[in-house]
Amino acid sequence: MTQRKIALFFIFLLLIVDQVLKIWIKTHFTLGESLVIYPWFRILFVENNGMAFGIEILGKLFLSVFRIVAIGVIAYYLCKLIRAARYKTGFIICISLILAGAIGNIIDSLFYGLIFTESTYRSVAVLTLSGGGYAPFLFGKVVDMLYFPLFGFYWPQWMPFLGGEYFEFFRPIFNISDSAISVGVILLILFYRRTFSKSLSAVFPKRWRKNNKRCSRRHT
Repeated sequence: MTQRKIALFFIFLLLIVDQVLKIWIKTHFTLGESLVIYPWFRILFVENNGMAFGIEILGKLFLSVFRIVAIGVIAYYLCKLIRAARYKTGFIICISLILAGAIGNIIDSLFYGLIFTESTYRSVAVLTLSGGGYAPFLFGKVVDMLYFPLFGFYWPQWMPFLGGEYFEFFRPIFNISDSAISVGVILLILFYRRTFSKSLSAVFPKRWRKNNKRCSRRHT
């Protein structure tokens, strides 16, 4: 199997799994509803306007446009890597994971506001194609559902402000797309840092050199 086919396989597989799970959650869960799979793993339906793990920067429109631009740059970068035919398949898979994750979340922002009614704490969203969606194009909310409260404890009653409050070790709620981006980035850091740096210089030579010069000047 060629690297191009491998990249497409991972991208489409992740997008299908991501969107099937999101649509199922959206049309079967009320906002905030949860399903306990294991004590340390729950399905908990939430929505957010921001990037991975609910981070918000400069408003929803900016984030949607930023995602679209980022997807274009990553897709161009991945195509260049595959055409070069000199990079390891593992590295190609890492970039494919990041691209798939970015596409998965932008689909929510682009279309979910148009094709779904609003999810509330009392009602489940309904798929609608007659213009009865909850938000305009680019303003849809990202669906998150994976929650891993690995362990927790109650703060002692005598502690100021926190006394009696329950603390959970890992609180972010995320989705398959967020996971794909995180896994791709972690693998790049662990195994492909040098390859990533060299490939950036090869794909974006002029811009990369300018950025390197600016960084070197700041540190001198």
